[in-house]
Amino acid sequence: MSGGPLRWLRGRPEANAPEPAGLRTEREVRAAYELYGGELLGFAVKALDDRQLAEDVVQETFVRAWRSPRGFDPQQGSLRTWLFAIARNAVVDAMRRRRVREGPGCSSWDAVTETSSAFDSVDQLLERIQLGEALERLSPQHREAVVEVYFGGRTCAELGEELGVPASTMRSRLYYGVRSLRLILEENGWLAS
Repeated sequence: MSGGPLRWLRGRPEANAPEPAGLRTEREVRAAYELYGGELLGFAVKALDDRQLAEDVVQETFVRAWRSPRGFDPQQGSLRTWLFAIARNAVVDAMRRRRVREGPGCSSWDAVTETSSAFDSVDQLLERIQLGEALERLSPQHREAVVEVYFGGRTCAELGEELGVPASTMRSRLYYGVRSLRLILEENGWLAS
């Protein structure tokens, strides 16, 4: 696949450095921060639109993760996904604290709408991360079929012609790719049954 629908998966920090096995030691926390701190900060800034508060959220994320290292299970997903889930909860908490600080006179329909859209964008980012990690677990042929047909808007016939395989083979790859993807997402608790 050259570029298209999965370009957001490229350039991820963990491609350059090994991911820590957990966050049980100061060294592991430092390594995780090196890998994901900037990404988490961008995530929090986008959700909160307040850099200082976002920095506090990132710090809180790593403190929470460090205090409960048993919450991370590498069989369920990556450290990155786990940290983003913690960050999402910290963002929600920060929004609630900000709303309480601003008081009842400051809550307008606009504020509620902004908060809802911030939650939506945070949830969308988490879903993209989870989907990306699930796609990485598929075989190359299944991943290509799923990505190009579902996310690239191509037909099995078009893709098959380009790759020199029958359309029926592409349909089979798509079917089994989607089936495997669904199982991976369910297994990790990322897809409601």
